[in-house]
Amino acid sequence: MTDAPETRTMNMIQAINSALDIKMGVDPDIVVMGEDVGFFGGVFKATEGLQKKYGKTRVFDTPITECGIIGVAVGMAAYGLRPVPEIQFADYIYPALDQIVSEAARLRYRSAGEFTAPITVRSPFGGGIFGGQTHSQSPEGIFTHVSGIKTVIPSTPYDAKGLLISAIEDNDPVIFFEPKRIYNGPFDGHHDRPVTPWARHPASAVPTGHYRIPLGQAAIVRPGEDVTILTYGTMVHVVAAAVAEKGLDAEIIDLRTLVPLDMATIEASVKKTGRCMVVHEATKTSGFGAELSALVQEHCFHHLEAPVRRVTGWDTPYPHSLEWAYYPGPVRLSLALDKIMQD
Repeated sequence: MTDAPETRTMNMIQAINSALDIKMGVDPDIVVMGEDVGFFGGVFKATEGLQKKYGKTRVFDTPITECGIIGVAVGMAAYGLRPVPEIQFADYIYPALDQIVSEAARLRYRSAGEFTAPITVRSPFGGGIFGGQTHSQSPEGIFTHVSGIKTVIPSTPYDAKGLLISAIEDNDPVIFFEPKRIYNGPFDGHHDRPVTPWARHPASAVPTGHYRIPLGQAAIVRPGEDVTILTYGTMVHVVAAAVAEKGLDAEIIDLRTLVPLDMATIEASVKKTGRCMVVHEATKTSGFGAELSALVQEHCFHHLEAPVRRVTGWDTPYPHSLEWAYYPGPVRLSLALDKIMQD
């Protein structure tokens, strides 16, 4: 009989820091790089203390040039290192798209397997913090469209550490989006209520040592019979709160990784419930919810008792003063749940 692993209560920032620390401690090829990640420890303090522990050659600050950060990471990966670059906000990842899409994602294919790009690009994403249009975007759908990239989005400290370790150990590039609204605690969508710390959530008990959560493995957050709700990141907690308030027996699936996608779990759930709703914060048109809707339609058509519904952000720039009108919060979720149950 093995002893249970030692755990410590962590928020998501601490869990991410722990994952980086554990991997850097056993693999000298892992380097952390990005704007202010070294001496300052990152704008959200996710890399705090790592430069002091591992030195300036393994944890270093870069100029403000996202294309340069990823370009250097691609070169490092080709030479055998395992870089973990940070893009300070996901909104700033666009200048790096060419390096991610044309170089990192294609390196294994274009070299016939001679080179790989074991790069994990970490970046805070999403809204809910009054960051306005340039600090609140959710661009995950762009990366799920690109062959050769894996896209990971945790929703709890426990998942954040286990998924990040798996991402770093993966030999292909991974985009690791961190929902910044829940760095310090889960969010139920009611912005006018006091913040709940992670210490009150069971998923804040994080093993202090090494553990992995396999990429491509969804989690059933809440089993149910009435409707399947597919979501990820911050919206996992918003959906859970909305379902509890409605008293609905919904099955909530936290996808955790968008690519690779755990289609088997989705299919089994939808065939059981007969209804499916997709919830994400990103804009609706061409968002990842459209792909999920198509897949559910293809795999579960004869089991569906109602059309697949999407609850998402609006097709507008992310507003500042009207943030909570944009955000797919409890009111919009409640209305959508009423509609899908009446269909």
